[in-house]
Amino acid sequence: MKRSVTDSISLDFGTPEVSPRTSSDFEEISYPLPTTASQQHQFGWVETSHREEELPLHYMGEETARRRVPASRGPASSGFYDEKRDEYDDDGKDVYAKIRASKIPVGSGRARRPPAPPATNISEFVQQNLEHITPIIYTLLSCWTRFHKIGKSATVIWDEAHFGKFGSHYLKREFYFDVHPPLGKMLVGLAGLLSGYDGHFEFKSGEKYPDNVPYVAMRVLLAMFGVGLVPLGWYTAVELGMSWRACHLVALMVLLDVGWLVISRFILLDSMLLFFTFSTVFCMTKFHNQQYRSFSFDWWLWLAMTGLSIGCVTSVKWVGLFVTALVGLYTIEDLWEKFGDLKMSVRDQGKHWGARIGCLIILPILVYMTSFKLHFLILNHSGPGDAQMSSLFQANLVGNNFAYAPLEVAIGSRVTIKNFGYGGGLLHSHVQTFPVGSKQQQITCYHYKDNNNDWTILPRWDEPEYDPNGELRFLKDGDVIRLNHVPTTRNLHSHTIPAPVTKLANEVSCYGNATIGDNHDYWIVQVVDDIKLGKKHNVERIHALTTRLRFRHQILGCYLRAANVILPEWGFKQVEVSCDKDNNPADTHTYWNIEGHINPRLPAGEPRYYSSPFLRDFWHLNVAMMTSNNALIPNPDKEDILASRPTDWPFMRLGLRMAGWGDDQTKYYLLGTPVIWWGGTLSLVSALFVLLVYLMRMQRKYVDMDQREWDHFLYVGKVAFIGWFLHYFPFMIMGRVTYVHHYLPTLYFSVIMLAHLIDHFAFTSKRLTERTKWIVFGTCIFILSACFWWFKGLAFGIDGPVNKHWGLQWRKSWNIYNQ
Repeated sequence: MKRSVTDSISLDFGTPEVSPRTSSDFEEISYPLPTTASQQHQFGWVETSHREEELPLHYMGEETARRRVPASRGPASSGFYDEKRDEYDDDGKDVYAKIRASKIPVGSGRARRPPAPPATNISEFVQQNLEHITPIIYTLLSCWTRFHKIGKSATVIWDEAHFGKFGSHYLKREFYFDVHPPLGKMLVGLAGLLSGYDGHFEFKSGEKYPDNVPYVAMRVLLAMFGVGLVPLGWYTAVELGMSWRACHLVALMVLLDVGWLVISRFILLDSMLLFFTFSTVFCMTKFHNQQYRSFSFDWWLWLAMTGLSIGCVTSVKWVGLFVTALVGLYTIEDLWEKFGDLKMSVRDQGKHWGARIGCLIILPILVYMTSFKLHFLILNHSGPGDAQMSSLFQANLVGNNFAYAPLEVAIGSRVTIKNFGYGGGLLHSHVQTFPVGSKQQQITCYHYKDNNNDWTILPRWDEPEYDPNGELRFLKDGDVIRLNHVPTTRNLHSHTIPAPVTKLANEVSCYGNATIGDNHDYWIVQVVDDIKLGKKHNVERIHALTTRLRFRHQILGCYLRAANVILPEWGFKQVEVSCDKDNNPADTHTYWNIEGHINPRLPAGEPRYYSSPFLRDFWHLNVAMMTSNNALIPNPDKEDILASRPTDWPFMRLGLRMAGWGDDQTKYYLLGTPVIWWGGTLSLVSALFVLLVYLMRMQRKYVDMDQREWDHFLYVGKVAFIGWFLHYFPFMIMGRVTYVHHYLPTLYFSVIMLAHLIDHFAFTSKRLTERTKWIVFGTCIFILSACFWWFKGLAFGIDGPVNKHWGLQWRKSWNIYNQ
């Protein structure tokens, strides 16, 4: 029987088993979605509802149970682009196997977006780069604020007297000494070179610039670093994952702060310090957002750029070590998270450690050392800072005659004696006496050259008097000598009276004269070694510059020592010299060498005999910088009207007059924009309170935000608060004198915190309408702009009687007006 082709055939397989599986159980493909309503409206994307993760049911088989768990979709995943999303990987086991560790804390930085395809025409290129239009506009505004009336005052303003002079030394190639690393001052010298400055102006404070000094061009070139702060602030806020309104807020606060503005308009180091501080934070946040693809080109680029910025900021001022500490803490946390990643191989762990060590430790050190190498290469002529360096270093400077001095030292030689310890000075005396102790003539170590450093080597009192025409007697190990101070004819002397500062040591003084003295003037010469000849047994005669000596008091047995202990004001803040009772052969502060040497009876030396290794000079200069920096302590007997305390800074209790305050002078006052400083400080306190409230609510199982929002809130908060704390707290325990400009790098982190909190509670709030957000945003812009406009004269310069410019005295402690 034939069946028609139109007849249907139906097959009965029985009643299907009830299955809970639906079409939604199949793997879902994750697409990048905007994270805010405004972004959804902009791109025309609307996020669809997501199926919640469910536990497997009792009747499910293994395969069905695995499919029931969606591929790594949670509240933190929307809005992120990843090349390989994390997913459940049970390795053939059950659904309770460990989840693959995330490559980066979810949502802690900028939301990742899929890369745009290459532009095929100019229109597409412009469309893809519209996001850069806003920072370009801010940069142009920054140029106007930094350059406007920059040459209005033709006089040396504030610390231009120091840093302008240091720039002159680079142009004249004269060696000088300063407590700061050399990179910033080399850039000042470069600005002078590019401006056509010849380096022959002395930069005396308040002095009028002559016509041949292009001070305006130098200020403009250095103000470029201040210009760069604004775009760096914008892009850092972007990389921190802030909303576009918060990015505007950060850029506006950097643009409109009067303190950052005024410090950027002169020949100073602070604009460079701020620029490299900003760039370090930017590079760190940029690197953080590359961690989802470790060891890619961009990952290496921003890790290396972070290290380069660290090297630069520490090469301008040691304050840069504070932002270095911030990067260090971030790196420790990052490596700790990776250490807990059980899926990461030991080899990859080692690669991560090696990358951080190479880029964040070795690279910054190389940059820092390179700045000193260039410093030594450029400043190869003798200058005012010679005495801070070792004798061998000085012997290689052009114009220094140490290398031509007689090589072998003899009785009757006129010498200067240099302490060999790092940061050591020249053995020195002056007519002033100790106000305590023996009240005899003071002995100190001094870092500058004058006749008070000159000593004559003479025989003991019980030996025949030195005969300048008699037989030469060369100085050897074990000789007992007197050291006679040339200007005052008194003898180097010690006794059992305690030293003025180091009470456990004996005092060293100058006593008697050319004919009066006693056996407490006797010092035994003990050879340590010789830099050229080697060990002690190779040294037959003591050589200038290279032989290291110790002077042991014959009667007391103590050793002449200068350990960078600073004397009080009555000792002119010079280094204390004492006689140490402990015999410590390894103590370099008891080592001395003959530096200057005059003896017409001896032949001249050979310059080629002397050389000084870079690493020794590098270390010596850094110790000398540290010693001098520690000596910058407040003088209780003298009021410094410019100084302030760290507690004065957060709420701007004091400002700083940067110029003369006469009616005929252009006046500049270092003071921040009040709403920025006060708002930033309040935001830091508020952040701690908000964090405490959130933690308490979390403990009570309230859910205020999803995982991405919480990670982002913590990440930005940690960068801002820890960065502020690391920059501020060291000044609280620092003994040196402080000024309000020391707070300027710290201010940046309070600005980030202020913008972060406003962003969190207003701009990205789900409870506020778009209209309310615009009102908050507009109010912030108005307050910032109005406050800046009110105080702009402090940065652009005030002419005439300052008391006529009413309304600036917002706090009684500000010394803007003349009383």
